[in-house]
Amino acid sequence: MSTPPQQSAQPADRPPQPGPPAQPPSVPPQPTAYPYPSPQSAPPVPQAPPPGPFQPPTMPAGPQPGNPYAQPPQYGPPFPPTTAGNGAAGRAVLWAVVGAVVASAAWAAGVFLIGAAANAADLRGYTAPSDLCSRADYGSFKDEYTASDSTPTHSSLKDRALDESYCSASLKKSGSSYADAYLSLQVDLHKKTDPAPEFTATWKNYERTHTGYDVGAVEDIGDEAYLVTQDTTTGTSSTGSRYATLAVRDGWVTYTMTYSAYLSSYDPDKDPPRIDEISDWLKTDTRNTLERLKN
Repeated sequence: MSTPPQQSAQPADRPPQPGPPAQPPSVPPQPTAYPYPSPQSAPPVPQAPPPGPFQPPTMPAGPQPGNPYAQPPQYGPPFPPTTAGNGAAGRAVLWAVVGAVVASAAWAAGVFLIGAAANAADLRGYTAPSDLCSRADYGSFKDEYTASDSTPTHSSLKDRALDESYCSASLKKSGSSYADAYLSLQVDLHKKTDPAPEFTATWKNYERTHTGYDVGAVEDIGDEAYLVTQDTTTGTSSTGSRYATLAVRDGWVTYTMTYSAYLSSYDPDKDPPRIDEISDWLKTDTRNTLERLKN
């Protein structure tokens, strides 16, 4: 036997339950002189944007107060931009700068040219021939030494720093089988370095570094000249030597002419020329040779 569905029982005496209160009718806003909806309401607060990816705070440009390590402010260009008001002033500044640059370049070029001219080799027209023996003059000795050397020795050097020529000749008296004396000549053209300081130090002080030599200055030959002599012979001795060198500097050109004679008991020459005679011959032949060596 089926059972009929049961109905929920409602007490007969329960009053009905109240529903939600009714909404009051909508009232349109009233016009007002205030900028906001009502005099009592505060201005609207701006809403923050929704959170996004983290961004580091942006620091203001320029140094921050109280920070000693801040970078100094960056200034503008050194010259104002050319405008209708300052175009003439800008052009004047520009031309002043250009003039300063040109003047500096001209000054540097002048210093360079003057320095180059000051350091140029002062050769005074001299040359260093390949065969100095054929160009040099030693005729003053030929009256004493009549048998001339038919095969003198010569050499030469050509270099960007130095031109050099050398000659060596033996001197013989009549009847001698061997050389009685010797001549050596040398000319040097110094093309990179002024030889004056070293030349003076070497020849002016020759007697300080070589014992037994006499040194004297010679006038009227080149810029400076020194005669160096030594005589170790005596009137009764058949041995010894006589030596003389005339050293000349003319600008950056140096020239030396040297005479040397060595006596021995086997040498037939017992009477070489005196030192004063040799000195005069060296001076005469040196003057002539220097003239021949000029272009």
